[in-house]
Amino acid sequence: MPLKTLPVLSLADDKARFSEEIGNSFKTFGFALVKDFGIDPALIARAWELTEAFFALPEAEKRRYYIAGIAGARGYTPFGTEIAKGAKAHDLKEFWHIGRDLDPGNPLEDSMPPNIWPDRPEGFREVFTRLYAEFDRVGSVILSRIANYLGLDEHWFDPAIDEGNSVMRLLHYPPLEGVTGEAIRAGAHGDINLITLLLGAEEAGLELLTKEGTWIPASPPPGAMVINVGDMLERLTNHVLPSTIHRVRNPDPERAKFSRYSMPFFLHLRSDFPFVTLPQCITAENPDRYPVSITADEFLQQRLIEIGLKKKG
Repeated sequence: MPLKTLPVLSLADDKARFSEEIGNSFKTFGFALVKDFGIDPALIARAWELTEAFFALPEAEKRRYYIAGIAGARGYTPFGTEIAKGAKAHDLKEFWHIGRDLDPGNPLEDSMPPNIWPDRPEGFREVFTRLYAEFDRVGSVILSRIANYLGLDEHWFDPAIDEGNSVMRLLHYPPLEGVTGEAIRAGAHGDINLITLLLGAEEAGLELLTKEGTWIPASPPPGAMVINVGDMLERLTNHVLPSTIHRVRNPDPERAKFSRYSMPFFLHLRSDFPFVTLPQCITAENPDRYPVSITADEFLQQRLIEIGLKKKG
């Protein structure tokens, strides 16, 4: 019988053991739950407070930070904008994006616009700049363990993610009392990026679709985070590590009056990274699905059109 619950792994474990465990969890589920990741709980708690405070601002004030034409890459994206690939209804959420700060004149700046910051709540920029750096650090450690699992040098991903186009998303799913129709908080989708690191939300709802075709809960226990494979890692590994479809279902009626907040960090490759399928992931039974190479940014732009954040040009 296949496992129906995700194991909780410890990043403090021996490198070889953790590499094997997270690789096996990714291979089975496309997801893993990881504790002992070493981000200050006080910093995380303050980030949750500021997230809630920002989304409580008046709609007109939040919309001052919406920038048309950048596909939601930075700042505010209003409620009902994003849609899962192939879905009929837009997601029931609003969000804020924070990206990497580049020095002026950096050759990657065309694909990575500068951050913008709200006037309030106080401390927003400082806290989320720190938390972004912490997510970046932890993500690099996770990738070094995945590299070991794949038979690569543990530093293989370092140049691939150096100045990577990673994005931290602050998410608000408003109360849903009285909502009808097909729309859900986040429609079934796969993530675009390399891996996603997600701090747990107070309200339940995150589910993943197993290989057997059933939805199972994927919310982490207190003190752990969810880490999942994105489409870029799936492509790089020739689907050896699968990007699993997941969703945020609507709450049970007794919880519909409560907001849900979430904080994923989408760890991306460098915009100019060329996809070349890892040789060890190509076999007679699993031939190379991607013989034509494209860059990480070309891949990203294709997907942004599919999810409604960018218009076809």
